[in-house]
Amino acid sequence: MKIVIAPDSYKETLAASQVARAIKKGFESILPQASYEIMPIGDGGEGTMIAIQESIKGTWATVDVEGPFGEAISYPYLVKGTSALIETADLVGLSLVPQEKRNPLLISTKGLGQVLAHLLGIGMKDIYIGVGGTACNDGGIGMATALGYSFYHHEKLLENPMGKDLGKVTSFVKEKNGVSFDQTRVHILTDVTNPLCGPQGATKIFAPQKGLDLSKLEEVDQAMQSFYQLVNPELVHLEGGGAGGGLGAALVAFAKGEIASGIDTCLDLIDFDRRVKDASLVIVGEGKMDAQSLAGKAPIGVARRVKGGVPVVAICGSLGGDLPDLTSYGIAATFSALQRLMSWQELQQTSFEQLVESSKNIARLLKLNL
Repeated sequence: MKIVIAPDSYKETLAASQVARAIKKGFESILPQASYEIMPIGDGGEGTMIAIQESIKGTWATVDVEGPFGEAISYPYLVKGTSALIETADLVGLSLVPQEKRNPLLISTKGLGQVLAHLLGIGMKDIYIGVGGTACNDGGIGMATALGYSFYHHEKLLENPMGKDLGKVTSFVKEKNGVSFDQTRVHILTDVTNPLCGPQGATKIFAPQKGLDLSKLEEVDQAMQSFYQLVNPELVHLEGGGAGGGLGAALVAFAKGEIASGIDTCLDLIDFDRRVKDASLVIVGEGKMDAQSLAGKAPIGVARRVKGGVPVVAICGSLGGDLPDLTSYGIAATFSALQRLMSWQELQQTSFEQLVESSKNIARLLKLNL
């Protein structure tokens, strides 16, 4: 009997690899005769590179670029052959910005453009970019400046433009020294389908959690729309364009990128379909499973790829009250690893052990029919 363990991370408590190890430890103590294959995964959001690094046998490298406030940082990326994987969350991630500094209109994405220019310079042919978990809402204008674009308010050059400047742009040009993506494919990995603007767009859905005052939502959304009416009007309603504070649309506009399902691309990269063919059971999971999980998140994406009637079980940190019956989505049963109510601090300290114990109990239940 082969059990495949393919969870996403439990946000702010356990990395995907830790989740996988805890589940294996629990199951192995009850079902020692089974064989286990661990496949930590991501859906393009925060932690995706770390999750799949072992599976793809990639190597880490770094490049010096500008951080969210213009400070010098050493940025990590993953390389395999002529392919590179990067995460915007490692550069302008919400978790990197202190609470008192959170204002998505004052976060620069210039460093992302510097990373892309570096990857082109070292000959990368495929660049995979996870665009989840960002603190920015600049429509990628900062990134574009590092790729050779200049933005103007009438005849005045906007220096180091950010989200606060989107509504000021009246024209832009690509300078002669701008980089070319003609020989490189850019894959934009996202787990959201939100467009750039409107009621479900980047600003109105995601900017409040990044620190934007609710009274400014309409104004900022209009500024984003004004900017993209100038850059490329067709991108205003592009599905997934609103990911990463508009970086989804920006990477299409300025880097010739293509938006792709984060989870499906990650599963392709780790050769999931071949590795799961002979499985007897597949275990998935994420920090909190709720109705939002149905929109492209990792557990549902994995279950969709499992064929041949192989049962899929989800073990999650917690379950939302709005979670529907998941059998029609390919998940036979869903469990919470949380064993009792506790403080956030205690949860962080005991999450691994709780997951081990919950996995033991689930394995005991499965053993009744194995």
